[in-house]
Amino acid sequence: MNKMWIPICFALLTAFFWGCYGPLIGNANAPMVDGAKLWSPYKPYLFVGVAYLVIAIIGGAIMMSVKGDTFNFSGVHYPTMKWGFLAGSFGAIGALFLTSAMMTSKGNAALVMPIVFGGAVSVSAIIGLLRLHGGVTISPLLWVGLVTTVVGVTLTAMNTPHGHAPAKPKAETPVVSAADESPIATEEHV
Repeated sequence: MNKMWIPICFALLTAFFWGCYGPLIGNANAPMVDGAKLWSPYKPYLFVGVAYLVIAIIGGAIMMSVKGDTFNFSGVHYPTMKWGFLAGSFGAIGALFLTSAMMTSKGNAALVMPIVFGGAVSVSAIIGLLRLHGGVTISPLLWVGLVTTVVGVTLTAMNTPHGHAPAKPKAETPVVSAADESPIATEEHV
């Protein structure tokens, strides 16, 4: 198997799992009771953090052991801690904003997720350019790709079926039972 397929497979799995994140966190949208939401969008987000912590620590420790790595984070190993923490912070802040977007859109993953992933691709490309510090010929196709991403995100978000709006509850007709009749009405029947 061509070695290029390994990172592509990992990237596709990432897209799958992150693509599922939006709809799953949308399921945690609070129901309304007496005109107020039962919980804020950040109550389920707390457990997003717990999941990140548990999976990152256990998964990271297992994979470090598999690769024969050490648990030393000082000296020449310090950048792993610094950049890992910074990257994790950006990921967690992104998840916080994604949770906020999902909850304020009432769980509308079809609107939010194309913007998130199209935007992420564009930001990643721009950061890649900035890291090169100039001196590199930039293909015009990069700009075509960025514009195509914006158009694609817009078309996807606008044309993905969003389902029907919830039906408004019908006004209930009061049911009158024999026990609810007034004493006057009861006397008339005697």
